[in-house]
Amino acid sequence: MTNPQDKDQLRARGIRRRMAAKAALGALAAATTAAGATLSRAAQAQPAGMPSGGPIMLKAMGSFHVGGKQVEISGRPVREVVFTPGGVPARVDPNGSYMVGQMYAQYYVPEPARGRFPLLMWHGGGLTGVSWETTPDGREGWMHYFLRRGWPVYVSDAVERGRASWAMYPDLLPGEPLFLTVANPWERFRIGAGAGSWNAEAAQRRQLPGNQFPADGYLNFVKQIVPRWTTTDALILDAYTALLDKVGPSVLVVHSQGGQFGYRATQARPDKVRALVLIEPAGLGDPSKMEVFRNIPQLLVYGDHIEQDSRWPTIRRNGIAFAERAKQYGGSVDVIDLPARGVRGNSHMLMMDRNSDAAAALVQEWLAAKGLWS
Repeated sequence: MTNPQDKDQLRARGIRRRMAAKAALGALAAATTAAGATLSRAAQAQPAGMPSGGPIMLKAMGSFHVGGKQVEISGRPVREVVFTPGGVPARVDPNGSYMVGQMYAQYYVPEPARGRFPLLMWHGGGLTGVSWETTPDGREGWMHYFLRRGWPVYVSDAVERGRASWAMYPDLLPGEPLFLTVANPWERFRIGAGAGSWNAEAAQRRQLPGNQFPADGYLNFVKQIVPRWTTTDALILDAYTALLDKVGPSVLVVHSQGGQFGYRATQARPDKVRALVLIEPAGLGDPSKMEVFRNIPQLLVYGDHIEQDSRWPTIRRNGIAFAERAKQYGGSVDVIDLPARGVRGNSHMLMMDRNSDAAAALVQEWLAAKGLWS
């Protein structure tokens, strides 16, 4: 028979165990709450060096490839290939069907959307869609700028660029790719003061006076540059046309080499283009098809230091002359000379310059005035 004193001791020990368990649970809950708060703060914090501007609310985002065709290759020898050091050799037969001429696009649809049509952002020669994304010195680019104002944005890599990939040459892509030296864009894109202005030593580089390109991010910009062909225009245009067919009515925002594809894709699908924004276009459209621009407004934007360059006065003159021809068919053409509007120092890569938001604001103002944003 159990002693009453023993029963009291058992009850006391049980109470102490329950109290200890409650204290442990309380401590665990407090620790979990504190950890959750810490994780929440960490999740909200921006990594060092990353741009910040508050969250962007999205309704949808995604990516896809479009365009392309299958091409046959034959008559090539079969090889044994070791793909990984120490691996087992595999038989590789290069004869067969290959995909060539496809392009890549990624899209972001904000919530709420205020742009009446998506913005399709097309890059220049030797570049990819990264041109529109984070700037080389870590600021938000035009993709972010227009997303924040409610525009659905499609950023793409054209045929043979970036995630579009390329194919065997000269078998599938005619000609050879061109590669740029580190110095080339500095001297050619109106960042440096012309030929000979680049130097491996930062202190010895000669940047144009008042130039707004972020010189401390220049080497990051060079890392974005990819090989390009001068013989793939037909493939690129076919893919851009397929992109328009997939997305539907859009506003084209095109840069440099993208100018000719913006014009020619519009001429191929005038029912799919609601406006053309041409950032220093270096290529033109078909002069025999100007009537399609009757109901498609155009905006051309040019940066600074053009007159002192050896090539850009002619490029700008040709671009404006082509656009002005649309007026003969009742078209609407506006030209923004940034220095004349008080936005000075812009390079050819004006969407990356330190004052890129000021240039974007003028584009946004024009789009709103054309009734394309609400």
